[in-house]
Amino acid sequence: MRAEPGLAPYAAHSEQGPGRRFAEPAPATRSQFQRDRDRIIHSSAFRRLEYKTQVFLNHEGDLFRTRLTHSLEVAQIGRSLARSLRLNEDLVEAISLAHDLGHTPFGHAGQDALNGCMAQHGGFEHNLQSLRVVDSLEQHYGAFDGLNLMFETREGILKHCSLDNAKQLGALGLRFIERSQPTLEAQLTNLADEIAYNNHDIDDGLRSGLITAAQMEQVDFFARHRREVERVYPGLPGRRAIYETLRRMISALVSDVIDTSSTLIEAARPDSVAAVRAGAPLIRFSDGMRAEAAELKRFLKENLYRHYQVNRMTAKARNIVRELFDAFMAEPILLPPDYQVKDGGQGAQARMIADYIAGMTDRYAIREHKRLFSVDEL
Repeated sequence: MRAEPGLAPYAAHSEQGPGRRFAEPAPATRSQFQRDRDRIIHSSAFRRLEYKTQVFLNHEGDLFRTRLTHSLEVAQIGRSLARSLRLNEDLVEAISLAHDLGHTPFGHAGQDALNGCMAQHGGFEHNLQSLRVVDSLEQHYGAFDGLNLMFETREGILKHCSLDNAKQLGALGLRFIERSQPTLEAQLTNLADEIAYNNHDIDDGLRSGLITAAQMEQVDFFARHRREVERVYPGLPGRRAIYETLRRMISALVSDVIDTSSTLIEAARPDSVAAVRAGAPLIRFSDGMRAEAAELKRFLKENLYRHYQVNRMTAKARNIVRELFDAFMAEPILLPPDYQVKDGGQGAQARMIADYIAGMTDRYAIREHKRLFSVDEL
């Protein structure tokens, strides 16, 4: 088996953790986390991410980010951070590529709508759904349901979890009950996710015209890097100036995480993953950078995510999800046979409907809605 050289003692080593839910022979040419990454990439849920969008719906433009491109950007940022901190890059990549597998169509609007539909049946959490995808919904192997991923990969996918759900997850949910920490790789991926989506949402927002560079000047972090680009490259055309500004912002965020986390790790001196779990979070922004990132998020929330044109589309998206759910609950025979529950009651049927809807791409959900509600789609 390929070794994992150069890792710090506090990094996750794939042969030292709890392993897989179902025992398998060790891979001959890969590490265990490389195997996880490969299984994720070959999964059906991963391919569907190409047609699930972040802020803009899939049909609104070819150049806006999708869940797939977002996951790739998270993995790229995550690997850079992991390499600098001597953490396990393969684990970071696996978590990054899998963290959005359970997201609904239509971004957060779809998630919120499905959670409301499932209020009487345990709710809907996209992180928990991502875990459900890799643990049971993917069906590729004869010996087990799901992808049978390593414990550390599954732990990193589960970024958030309600206390009630955590109590049902055994060892995987224990950290939410005990308030202990996940691996440093999981902590790092959380920040890589934030760095990626904040910056690409700026790019998509500017590309769409829903926000302008002049508006972005209200955010000091953006304005400061924009001025530096203008100083170094006077007269640089608009799109290139934006790309150069965003590149510098990402570099600043990444450098801050590396410097701050290195200092915290050096002070805490964890000598194992167990020590990491028992301590305080060690992967973080400096206080100053955290404040700047929070200002950026506030700006995007007020000016992009709540823009009236985005609100119009997300209102339609919520209606599609709600109407699909209600139609399937009223008449389960409208569902494909694999999603019709013969025994198990209303709660089990609701969960299967949530699985079906969450697995849809944006365009498939729109088509399915037309099939059920439009007389022109028979």
